[in-house]
Amino acid sequence: MSEAGQDTFMAHLVELRDRLLRAVVAVVVVFVCLMPWAGQIYDLLALPMMHALPDGTRMIATGVVTPFFVPVKVTLMVAFVAALPVVLYQAWAFVAPGLYAHEKRLALPLVAGSTVLFLLGMAFCYFFVFNMVFKFIGEFAPKSITPAPDIEQYLSFVMTMFLAFGITFEVPVIVILLTKFGIVERSKLKEARPYVVVGAFVIAAVVTPPDMISQFMLAVPMWMLFELGLILAKYVSQDSAADDEVSSTDVTPTP
Repeated sequence: MSEAGQDTFMAHLVELRDRLLRAVVAVVVVFVCLMPWAGQIYDLLALPMMHALPDGTRMIATGVVTPFFVPVKVTLMVAFVAALPVVLYQAWAFVAPGLYAHEKRLALPLVAGSTVLFLLGMAFCYFFVFNMVFKFIGEFAPKSITPAPDIEQYLSFVMTMFLAFGITFEVPVIVILLTKFGIVERSKLKEARPYVVVGAFVIAAVVTPPDMISQFMLAVPMWMLFELGLILAKYVSQDSAADDEVSSTDVTPTP
């Protein structure tokens, strides 16, 4: 590698370090600001479960330091979500100089759209899925059992579900990227619709609890979002074709 190439590589590493540091600082600042309300934040997260438990029943903590660390983990998760615009901006600022103009026009909406979709997936899980799943489990449990979930296991379950639904809501972005970069043709994806439907239910059966409600509520949105991705991919492909046509007409012929 030449000396100029090494200097350029080191400059990129320094910029990457600075961008990562700024993103981490943003998350830490929000985390520190939220820490005084860590208990209330966990109570808000536990609200769907508390509504499903019998009157007078509370969640339990089996570890000595669990009542402290679990709210801290939840607060850190909320801080990351709150600081996500800053984190994504730092990522965007790092890669933007190396993108072409048409790639910048597509990349920024995709980054913003993927963020909004992920948050919508978490919101859908919290407001709709949790209430139905916990109510179903509470009604199905034998009357001789008093449910008392452990807060650490509850946090693990919530994080898994948030991640599953957040990624599921990214399906339109994945479909657009596959068609935009020519990895898979849109017509092929339409032909694969039956396999996508079956695959959605298989994935839902793997990542959700063993009840039909949560599996159905993950598989159906995944299928609907796939259809939305196909619709959006059609317009993205048309815009790309128009850009290519404009670029070809702008080329000055050689005399």
